[in-house]
Amino acid sequence: MEKNLKQQQSAIVKIALFGPESTGKTTLARQLAEYYKTEWVPEFARDYLQEKWEASHQICTIDDMLPIAYGQTKLENERTLLANKYLFCDTNLMVTKVFSEVYYNYCDPMLDEAARKHEYDLFFLTDIDVPWEKDDLRDKAEGRESVFAVFKQSLIDNNKPFIILSGDKELRLKKAITIIDDLTSARELGFSSDDFLYILKYGVPMKNIQKQLNFLKNGIPRTDLVSAATVSNGILNFSEKDFQEKASFFDANKSGLKLNKFVPASGAATRMFKFLTEFINEFDVENESINAYINRKKDNELSIFLVGMEKFPFFEAVDKQLRAEFTDFEDWDRSVKNYYFIKLLLSSDYFDFANKPKGILPFHKYKTHIATPVEEHLQECTRYSSANNSSHLHFTVSESHQKYFEDTIDAIKTKIEKESAVAINISYSYQNKSTDTLAVTKKNKPLRDENGQLVFRPGGHGALIENLNSLDADMVFIKNIDNVIQNNLDKISLYKKGLAGTLLAMQQQVFNYLNALDATAFDTTLIDEVVLFLKDKLNSTQKDGFHDFSLENKITALKAVLNRPIRVCGMVKNEGEPGGGPFWVRDSQGAISMQIVESSQVDLANENQKEILKAATHFNPVDLVCGIKNYKNEKFDLTQFVDHNTGFIVEKNTRGENSKGYELPGLWNGAMANWLTVFVQVPLLTFNPVKTVNDLLKPAHQT
Repeated sequence: MEKNLKQQQSAIVKIALFGPESTGKTTLARQLAEYYKTEWVPEFARDYLQEKWEASHQICTIDDMLPIAYGQTKLENERTLLANKYLFCDTNLMVTKVFSEVYYNYCDPMLDEAARKHEYDLFFLTDIDVPWEKDDLRDKAEGRESVFAVFKQSLIDNNKPFIILSGDKELRLKKAITIIDDLTSARELGFSSDDFLYILKYGVPMKNIQKQLNFLKNGIPRTDLVSAATVSNGILNFSEKDFQEKASFFDANKSGLKLNKFVPASGAATRMFKFLTEFINEFDVENESINAYINRKKDNELSIFLVGMEKFPFFEAVDKQLRAEFTDFEDWDRSVKNYYFIKLLLSSDYFDFANKPKGILPFHKYKTHIATPVEEHLQECTRYSSANNSSHLHFTVSESHQKYFEDTIDAIKTKIEKESAVAINISYSYQNKSTDTLAVTKKNKPLRDENGQLVFRPGGHGALIENLNSLDADMVFIKNIDNVIQNNLDKISLYKKGLAGTLLAMQQQVFNYLNALDATAFDTTLIDEVVLFLKDKLNSTQKDGFHDFSLENKITALKAVLNRPIRVCGMVKNEGEPGGGPFWVRDSQGAISMQIVESSQVDLANENQKEILKAATHFNPVDLVCGIKNYKNEKFDLTQFVDHNTGFIVEKNTRGENSKGYELPGLWNGAMANWLTVFVQVPLLTFNPVKTVNDLLKPAHQT
């Protein structure tokens, strides 16, 4: 026998089946080779030891280890030359090495070195959850757990890329094929096996990685604006009386509904205090006055902050802490006082506001107490998102912040419930890590951290479509965590319930039509009625040639349009605030629909598109009411209504290196692109977000 332990090098994908005896390695290797129409490498030791047993009734000894290793290497090298893209190895030298160490407490140095050097793109560690089958060469079934642990540890100790395969043979085959296909895609994208395992463990599907890299390299198709949605051209304009009637309709019908209020509240308040953080980092308190800094930096935001400082709801608490910390505080220069006020506000040893979630920060000063956004949302929830003396409020939060929310709510919930006679049920969810997206360098190479590991970033608020999808509710009110005001609860509730009443009426009509279209017999004039309803009430037109369709195909087409989640979106007049606006949009198939579009989605180099963008009269304050169940009272799978060809490219700076990332289609943009949509004008009163701390000085946030 040729005494060679050198592995044949090849560009093919090599998969090693690895594990204790009687764990299905041979079966799986054979199945995979058949599926991929390629070669597999059988276990040389089986035939070698069988012949030895039949010839002399002698079992394996330490002296058989090297001959087995030589034979296995030769067999693998021969099959490598014959393989088609993949080679599946029933066993390999690492198996021989482990058996040698387990049974003889010794491994020949030549075998040990070769086993470590032999490379495979992936090891499938076969689990011991299959029945042990006896034959002439196998040891006893007892102790399988300890032997499996040794096999697993050997892969870890030798830094081999591996995945444990469990289940019956059909399930293992299905899992293995999925993994191998994803591994192949990863290799084609330039990822190593270790990268692939990291991606797999992280939970981001490989198809998502492919799409993200394509977007980052080639850009995202720009939105094709047809025209701005305006009052009488897509946006409904209700009188106060209209809102009251629709709110009354909602109140009269809500007792049979499951209601929920959904509040995106992930992340810290970093941007809210950005200009103050920059000031603390750049200001030289020993050699410069704050006025000199403001003039040097032209920092109008800091100037406004200082002028209005005593009006902030947190002023008294910070001021009290300053006087407790520094007994000579009163003797300080005004510039030094202001510097230390801001320093304590941001310091992790004191208030640490920039690193806390917005939801638990002091926003509003009432006569009796200071209120947080969380408290305002609880108050709102009892007013418009409640039925039968019960309400449900759902926060999407960062996992590390949940305790902040719980503590804040524990301190106020009982009081609000008692005053409102409404029980408030609170729930939380986190943004799923599988929705994170890969970061790249400016040259579109995957960004890596100091340990060489791939860098993923949260996929933006569009990822929250999955959180919304998990709610069991008939109707969901959506409102951002920072869009709360002081007082005016009655007005806010009226407009919110007015949107809900609009949704409910629209939904009832849609459900009636769908039930009628399901009937075995109906008046065919219903088709024309539904077409007119879609055009007049939902701004939806039929495809070209619709009127030439057969009756069956017309019904199918109308049901496909009608049977979707519905959203009613409040729109406020555009007065210069940032936010996406309502537009008529043409998709890649030529269909026109109403969408909420951000300016970053528009090709500003195109004069026509730029003019349409400028013609917008309204923007979206993230004031939505959603119907997420169908006419059969089944939950929609909201992920099926996302436009996955949209999203946002964002630029970041990581450790001094410029990088790019992809953010998913926004929750109220592409994530709801294929919903039925209604735009309603609502008063500016309903939109008062706190993007920077200075927004708390606006009238809506003051007594």
